[in-house]
Amino acid sequence: MTVATYQASVRDKGQLTLPAAVREALGVSPGDELEFTVRDGVVEVHGLIKIRSDQRWFWTEAWQEGEREASADIAAGRTTSHEDVDSMFAHLGKEN
Repeated sequence: MTVATYQASVRDKGQLTLPAAVREALGVSPGDELEFTVRDGVVEVHGLIKIRSDQRWFWTEAWQEGEREASADIAAGRTTSHEDVDSMFAHLGKEN
């Protein structure tokens, strides 16, 4: 694990400039938002990505769990291939 320490001065109104390496590590650019979590005197900072409200379903815990399961199945080779759409639907019908 690589550890680096950076410093920034807090200005009036609580503003500061993030060092370039910190912005890069957070994956943020001008106009992006940050999230701060304070736990037992330690502050975690994460860059936030805005998503459209009609896409938020993809980021629900239930959907993300399905994505993780699918990725694990693919990585383990638990997949099937079909010559055409009809054979694919026939295979899907057998599972129900």
